[in-house]
Amino acid sequence: MWLAVDLLLVAVFAAIGRASHDESLTVAGWWTTAWPFLAGTLLGWAVLLAARRPPAAVTSGLVVWAGALVGGMVLRQVSGQGTATAFVVVATLVLGAFLVLPRFGARFGARG
Repeated sequence: MWLAVDLLLVAVFAAIGRASHDESLTVAGWWTTAWPFLAGTLLGWAVLLAARRPPAAVTSGLVVWAGALVGGMVLRQVSGQGTATAFVVVATLVLGAFLVLPRFGARFGARG
């Protein structure tokens, strides 16, 4: 379940980013923005699986966040897409919120 949630939230991140910059929301345009971060998310998941970490743990969200962010930025740079400082800051904050906060909520919301 958490893999699907993470991929969906990263897909939403890409769609919001394109929409906030008045870029086309075509499938091709969205894919251009999304694929590096989706690949980075999968990289984070590979680390989780190799380390046998529970996917719902907040620390696992941190691993997925790091994979999505670092992997996404590296792939954007290699593929000739921008990695402006402001974009890196926004991506750091939004991906962090999207990939860590749901786990935090699931962990502490279940206690209430």
